[in-house]
Amino acid sequence: MEFRIERGELADAVAWAARVLPARSPVPVLGGLLLEADAGLLRISGLDYEASARIEVEADVALPGRVLVMGRRLLDICRVLPGGPVLCTVDGSRFSMSSNGARFGLSVLPRDDCPALPALPELRGEVDAQVFAAAVGHVAVAAGRDDSLPVLTGIRLGLDGRTMTLAATDRYRYAVRTLGWKPRSPQEAADVVVSARRLTDIARSLDRSGMVRIGLDRGTIGFENAGMRITTRLLDGQLPRHDKLFTLPEGAVALTERLPLLDAVKRVAVVADGDSPLQLTFSAGSVRLQAGYEDDVASQQLPADLAGVPEMTVAFNPSYLVDALSSFDTAVVRFQLLGPGQRALLSGASAAGESAEHSHRHLLMSVKPLV
Repeated sequence: MEFRIERGELADAVAWAARVLPARSPVPVLGGLLLEADAGLLRISGLDYEASARIEVEADVALPGRVLVMGRRLLDICRVLPGGPVLCTVDGSRFSMSSNGARFGLSVLPRDDCPALPALPELRGEVDAQVFAAAVGHVAVAAGRDDSLPVLTGIRLGLDGRTMTLAATDRYRYAVRTLGWKPRSPQEAADVVVSARRLTDIARSLDRSGMVRIGLDRGTIGFENAGMRITTRLLDGQLPRHDKLFTLPEGAVALTERLPLLDAVKRVAVVADGDSPLQLTFSAGSVRLQAGYEDDVASQQLPADLAGVPEMTVAFNPSYLVDALSSFDTAVVRFQLLGPGQRALLSGASAAGESAEHSHRHLLMSVKPLV
């Protein structure tokens, strides 16, 4: 086996494939990356028990072949190699890499012990990579972090014809984002849960690759485009449905500029101990933020509009509120409020205060206001 490739291209490809490798594994070959060189292409693939990844890049292949080497060690070497072309060869039980006078050797792992890469699931359709990555980012902030409840660490991916729905909840907040996609069939339908950590990483890694093809079967979801292919296992179970939760009776509606509010929340929350509540008092023309107790207090007032009631006071976990506000990209945020200790629905609005299309909504539970 012998091929030559630019260091930057090799390092990027190795880093992309290595994203699925386990940090530690009792099975050494699962820490390996398989390199296959043939017909002007270098394919690099890796897998663990939950996910697999493969990427193809162009290379000058002098002698076709296959080799399995430790993936993270290979990645470390790629990061420190001098710039320029890298010559890679296999000599017996050693994989050698040389570039501009620097030379490295890696022990070869037994290829026969490496499990076969799983096939990509049945194609269901395709979605714009950048739109998909943004949508995943909108909802991932609401996913749970407690591995004792695995399904709550996931993102629901629902397919209904030409509409894709992404949703996540940790029981205290719930984010939903809808977007258009191109299904293989107009009747395409599915409702699955994918690890939020995995899906976020996948979406980010593919966000510049145009249209991404999505494959799905009963236990696996796969994504493919631009020479990249990645699969991951689905999580068991289903998330609670959001339909009724997001249907709020008429209450107060408040509008304020998102970025100034986000900055103010971060500023005022400095005096909040742990996750002690941050209070928002909306009235005609303003919103007053307040946090802290006794002598350690902070407050700030901002312009805001309120309709439906003369005044409304609610309080939120400050870190949850920061996550929610950060997940929007609109100039104005709209609060639909029922009262203290009840649900609050956040959505985007234009600079003129007109409600944006409800493609992204974030539900927060308010907590007991400051006394």
